[in-house]
Amino acid sequence: MQPKYKRILLKLSGEALAGEQHFGLNEQVISRVVDQLVAVHEMGVEIALVIGGGNFWRGRQGTNMDRATADQMGMLATVMNALAMMDAIEKRGIPTRVQTALNMISVAEPYVLRKALHHFEKGRIVIMACGTGNPYCSTDTAAAQRACEINADVLLMAKNIDGIYDSDPKVNPHAKKYAVLSYVDVISKGLKAMDSTAATMCMDNHMPVLCFALDEEDSIVRAVCGEKMGTIITDGETAFADRSASCV
Repeated sequence: MQPKYKRILLKLSGEALAGEQHFGLNEQVISRVVDQLVAVHEMGVEIALVIGGGNFWRGRQGTNMDRATADQMGMLATVMNALAMMDAIEKRGIPTRVQTALNMISVAEPYVLRKALHHFEKGRIVIMACGTGNPYCSTDTAAAQRACEINADVLLMAKNIDGIYDSDPKVNPHAKKYAVLSYVDVISKGLKAMDSTAATMCMDNHMPVLCFALDEEDSIVRAVCGEKMGTIITDGETAFADRSASCV
């Protein structure tokens, strides 16, 4: 298989790393993800990761906690996931760096765009934690921002379902799956693929997005190699294939 993209940003939900236990870290799930990241890395693809923190902390979790405080706790949860993923990847022999939007130099380096680009040049995987570093911003927004900053060829969003539907397929057996959507569709229809801030950022910067199911066999590898799967979010000006780059 040949990669379709030279540089990707992969967004993983924290819940996905918890597997069926729905909390904490599932080593089998992490191992399957790492196996695919290793395969993609060996193809010569530059990889950035943004991981959510919902397997440890999500929103206010039914409390009356201040929103900013709850969001800061969520940022810390993303660091735990990032460190766990770094450890798993490096045990496979691939150098990895965690960069955080909040300053915590004892465990990770601060997010600096030029350093991230330098890590790509050195063949390292970069995991970007703490979201944007600001409350009221989701990790979807962080993934969109980082993808634009590093000039990724595509933003890959690994979900717990195989694409975007017009309603919840778990509730509505007649839910319709979209093969292609525009950013405006995502925003105007209120689709839950990504938040409106992230969708707007991708639209303004012509960043193509592919939403697909993480738990399908080799889904990350297949997505990187351009297989038709999931749901593509793009616009009328920049075709999905136009921004792709073949690896040398």
